[in-house]
Amino acid sequence: MQATAMPENTLDQPDIQVSVRETFNIDSKLQAPAFSERSELVPDIDPGYHFNPEVTLAILAGFTHNRRVLLQGLHGTGKSTHIEQVAARLNWPCIRVNLDGHISRLDLVGKDSIVIRDDRQVTEFQEGIVPWSLQRPIALIFDEYDAGRPDVMFVIQRLLERDGKFTLIDQNRVLTPHPSFRLFATANTIGLGNSNGLYHGTQLLNHGQIDRWNIVATLNYLSSAEEMQIVAAQVPEFASEQRKSLLSSMVAMATMTREGFVVGDLSTLMSPRTVISWAENSLIFDDHVLAFKLSFLNKCEEDEHPIIAEYFQRCFDTELDDSYLHVVERESN
Repeated sequence: MQATAMPENTLDQPDIQVSVRETFNIDSKLQAPAFSERSELVPDIDPGYHFNPEVTLAILAGFTHNRRVLLQGLHGTGKSTHIEQVAARLNWPCIRVNLDGHISRLDLVGKDSIVIRDDRQVTEFQEGIVPWSLQRPIALIFDEYDAGRPDVMFVIQRLLERDGKFTLIDQNRVLTPHPSFRLFATANTIGLGNSNGLYHGTQLLNHGQIDRWNIVATLNYLSSAEEMQIVAAQVPEFASEQRKSLLSSMVAMATMTREGFVVGDLSTLMSPRTVISWAENSLIFDDHVLAFKLSFLNKCEEDEHPIIAEYFQRCFDTELDDSYLHVVERESN
């Protein structure tokens, strides 16, 4: 992973202040630093995005006061998107790194690579994403923080110190963070590992590292009313009175899958993104039942279908006929 070719921001420091009340629709007198110019690394603005006030203030504290912020919550709650949408409105360049099992220490720190200089092969050190970001006005987000390998986590630990200086041992260099460098992370389990069986692959994190995060915020799912507003904003056809009752049942169905996921009855849940896809597909097929099967049911384990069918019957007062699944199975054979 090399970042040296990424575009630079023309501004080195935030040069304006924005109103939190006007920008994020939160009842607060706070002002947040922002850039007056956008670069290619600034995320696109989602005009219909709904900001959780508590989480937004936590993220803004990270940007304003250079606090290390960790967001925890179930998958599909939009943790990374929340950080990106705050950054988008501050015009703050932002990079996301997913700490899956394939990300190594060399990917983060850098490594020696053979390059051609003056028609000769020479060995040069290529910076990884951490030293590259550290020296620039960048908000670096580590996704799936609790799934990182131990050697990767110890690379990150030094960044969590107050001064956050980073040592490149192979280069005999100590890097001082750029004044506008910011660090965020998202996690499902807050470092407790897969204790409840919901998130395979997550790791136990030592308390010393968790303790270095200045702010830990929890992002839960939206209320039913808020989620209906989000879906209606993304799929305007569902803002009509004719589809309001249908949308209410769809959101209720999504809520039941999340509750079933938490207690271990289901291995898959419906995120707000899935509900939006369900609404869009129901317009395509003019059939909300078929759209449900194509948007969610076919992602689930077959032995969980009876549980999902029970949820569906409760929400729609309609039996979920699985004949379509049988047709698909015969065609695939």
